[in-house]
Amino acid sequence: MNIPCILIPILIGLICGILGYLLGKMNSKNDDSLSASLQADLDACKANTRNLNAKIATLEADLAAKTKASVQSFATAPADIVFDAGLAANVLGKKIKENDLKIVEGIGPKIEALFNASGINTWYELSQASTEKMQSILDAGGENYAMHNPSTWAKQALFAYQGKWQDLKEWQENLLGGKE
Repeated sequence: MNIPCILIPILIGLICGILGYLLGKMNSKNDDSLSASLQADLDACKANTRNLNAKIATLEADLAAKTKASVQSFATAPADIVFDAGLAANVLGKKIKENDLKIVEGIGPKIEALFNASGINTWYELSQASTEKMQSILDAGGENYAMHNPSTWAKQALFAYQGKWQDLKEWQENLLGGKE
């Protein structure tokens, strides 16, 4: 029997096994460091997302407060204003009935009926309603109404209530389906 013929394959196998073991160890160290690096990046992204969500919530609350304050600053006592149908018709180009909620862009006959059933029957009452209240009325009306955005309706109603027909017309020209 020839010893080199047996010894050479054994030595080659042993060397290949050692090299494979060492390469495997090196790759596992790289995987651990890569995994740790990716986890650190993920944690940083989650923290950044939490911070951004907190900022968004703060900004939305500030906007809601300023919008409500702005709408309330326009409000006057209900007895101070007299409806002038002729002026309204002249500016808007159509006959207007007092407290017709349908002149608010975005409100049609069915939404007006929903609001009337909820106790909002006048422009003044609509101008004093919060966006959240209007949205809850729409949500209660069902899926077809929940998709509407009432964010500009109070201000439009306030313009109508105060008889600021030119301001209402100009603002509605800049709206798209009652939305800014």
